[in-house]
Amino acid sequence: MDFFADWPDYFDVVIAWSDRLLAGLWTTIQLTIFGGMLAFAVAIVLGLMASSPSLWLRAPARIIIEFFRGVSLVVVLFLLLYVLPQVWMRNPDLPFEELIRNTFLLGVLALGINYGAYGAEAVRASLTTVPKGQWEATTALSMSWPHKIRRIIFPQAWALMLPSLTNLWVHLLKGSAIAYIIPFVSDFTAELNQLRRPTDIWFSHAFIGLITYFILALIITLFMQALEARAKHKLGRGPSLREILSPEPKAARLGGAA
Repeated sequence: MDFFADWPDYFDVVIAWSDRLLAGLWTTIQLTIFGGMLAFAVAIVLGLMASSPSLWLRAPARIIIEFFRGVSLVVVLFLLLYVLPQVWMRNPDLPFEELIRNTFLLGVLALGINYGAYGAEAVRASLTTVPKGQWEATTALSMSWPHKIRRIIFPQAWALMLPSLTNLWVHLLKGSAIAYIIPFVSDFTAELNQLRRPTDIWFSHAFIGLITYFILALIITLFMQALEARAKHKLGRGPSLREILSPEPKAARLGGAA
């Protein structure tokens, strides 16, 4: 019990630091949302390119995917934070000035590109999981590749790829903690590192940090599960989101429909 003896005083410190902690939390949320949106866009574009029958689209997509999957997030951040400014300084005519001055945007780019490369494989794999008969039907109807992807294949693959993309978004949330090394960006982890000085690391990281990141991950998971339920319902493979959230028992709903 001696381990927790000082914790009541630590909660007073948290209240005194609430503005800083909330500001850091908001930065983490923004990194997660914007980085996740960019990662989704990158994953879909690269995944579709990697699945294209055209070698001119597949080859660049595979190179980009394998490169960023093989390079750690820290290295990508290093390239954006320190190498990109050097390129701009040697070529001042390039339109990099606003980008290299916005370190928050560089953090979003690093997260989006790195996790987008992983997500691209989930997109490509989901496209190949669509039943072969669906592909053959689109060929029989003489659909062009963009048309068949947009109208037939991608809506079915979307429901299949969402669980994998959910996991990646949760990983991106945890990966956003690397932002504490970015100049002029003070995220939640950076504030926790400061909080441990007047308290201790067990209280700041293993208690406050653990609970906060768990709640954020749970929110992302519930949101993505709602998207998955909606996507499956549109394909006729499950109940609607309204039915899932309904407090009425399933038997009562079926009886009312009858």
